[in-house]
Amino acid sequence: MAAAALKFDENKTPYIELGNDYVVRLENDEFTDVKSKEKAVRELRETPDVTDKAFETLRAMLQEEKSMYVPIEDDSFLVKFLRPCKYYPDSAFALMQRYYRFKQKHPDLCDNLFPSTVKHVYAEGLLFFQPLRDQNGCRILIMEVGKKWKPSKVPLVDLFRAMQIALEAGMDEPRTQLNGAIVILDMEGLSLTQILQFTPRFAALAVEWVQECTAIRLKAIHVVNNSYLFNMLFTIFKPFLSDKLRKRIVFHNRDWQSLTSHVDPGCLRPRYGGNLDAPDYDGRLIGELLTLYQKEYESANSYGYPKKS
Repeated sequence: MAAAALKFDENKTPYIELGNDYVVRLENDEFTDVKSKEKAVRELRETPDVTDKAFETLRAMLQEEKSMYVPIEDDSFLVKFLRPCKYYPDSAFALMQRYYRFKQKHPDLCDNLFPSTVKHVYAEGLLFFQPLRDQNGCRILIMEVGKKWKPSKVPLVDLFRAMQIALEAGMDEPRTQLNGAIVILDMEGLSLTQILQFTPRFAALAVEWVQECTAIRLKAIHVVNNSYLFNMLFTIFKPFLSDKLRKRIVFHNRDWQSLTSHVDPGCLRPRYGGNLDAPDYDGRLIGELLTLYQKEYESANSYGYPKKS
């Protein structure tokens, strides 16, 4: 089987080729199939009368928010916030405010969020996109933050920034806007040294970002290879979790039958109980792929509230 490689299609769009049958790419094309359109109507209220009114109302609200700079006339930008909020403009506006106020409040975590600044995180093999979506169309992000994570090479702040960048890519994908995303958190080999990187303050702001600020439909977090040490880590985060998010965190340890009861085994590699035969790939390729979208990330980083001095 051929090794994974970064390539370009006939439209000069980059993708990671995994052997002959699988690819990893950012899917930025609008969905046109009947099944997805029907789901958008059913779950997001995505009908012309609802969406037209939502865009109009959200634009009017943003025009009144003088201190926030965003591309008001760009439908593809506004829909990133409208779809997760089911086209309720008040909710989308509030989400946008929380999203950009978080960025303004935490410049160490959010300024200059370019893939080029965290390529070392991806090179360590800590974050991966799966080549296939799950049975519900969710984007699957795998985070291996147990034995692979060496805080001396990848500080916690850099890990958090790389995660933001990965989810920002998902925010731009129409199919992910519709279907959402799941995270598989692989904690194999978690050590006390890693746990000591976390403070209650960091846990609070990380949970705030996930629960209140991320413009993505996070459907589930599946924790695998978790040990008693993970329970120590989880106690730091637990007080800040809402009931809604807590119900979406599922602990499997090494019970792959449990995991595959939630995620189709055809989307998972054998080490997670699946039968996906796609080869593994070097994490550097994710960093290289995302870096090719530098201009898009530069635009995204230019929006929001003025930076505090």
